[in-house]
Amino acid sequence: MSTHHPARAAAVLAAALALATATTGLTAYAATPSGTTGKHSTTMLSGAGAGAGARLCDDDPDGWKRDGLCLNSADSRKVDAYLARARSAEPSISRDVQAAADLSQAQLVGFDYRLKSPDSLKRKVATDLKEHPERNTDDVLARLSDAVRYTLQWPEDRYVTGVTIASEVLSAWGDDTTKWSNTWGRENGYKGLNTGWRAPGSRQLFEVQFHTPASKSAQEETHKLYEEQRLPSTSPARKKELQDQQDAIFAAVPVPDGAPALAPPATRLAPAA
Repeated sequence: MSTHHPARAAAVLAAALALATATTGLTAYAATPSGTTGKHSTTMLSGAGAGAGARLCDDDPDGWKRDGLCLNSADSRKVDAYLARARSAEPSISRDVQAAADLSQAQLVGFDYRLKSPDSLKRKVATDLKEHPERNTDDVLARLSDAVRYTLQWPEDRYVTGVTIASEVLSAWGDDTTKWSNTWGRENGYKGLNTGWRAPGSRQLFEVQFHTPASKSAQEETHKLYEEQRLPSTSPARKKELQDQQDAIFAAVPVPDGAPALAPPATRLAPAA
């Protein structure tokens, strides 16, 4: 749909409407945050598949192995095939995201890293399988929303307006929202807005993170701590220490006015598969 002029015209009109709404002091698509911490998170995923059973990958010479994680050769090839499809779908998705960034006056951060590397994607799949042995590789790949990923960033005073416009534009172009994880209202841990989308045509899932400069800086500062925390070899005591360090960093991030109440575009919130 990204090449259809009527759809793009509708998106531009929607952006203008969202901007007009925001500048009159109203927050479009706001919802009362759920829970005592103010977290608003809506995620709809496909159902888990049949149990995967034991995965024999340690002794597979053609499999993938890193840091106590592994995939057998068949599962590794499935991840490679998934990534090939994501690469094919990426150019059209990128065009729409870049246009949404322009219309919302966002800085598109880290665009050169919009595609996950094969090693990073396999690590993520292997970690999910280890933590959820009832799943199989097809289940995990069907749920993945960040093989193609983007970050849009605005100053604090323009953040809510920017998110409202960008998300409305993506939705108007036919990108279905599959995940909306708003953690701005949390007392501890990560602060930001991570969203998942499904592109029209290719049906490829992709992720868009919405940040301020401070929240993006905190994400980058805590990344290595988070990666160590997720390793199977990390002890429970060390995991708690790492979490405390991350909490302290994110606690210093200012919360933009209205950010905890941001909710998905009203048009549709679709399952991930």
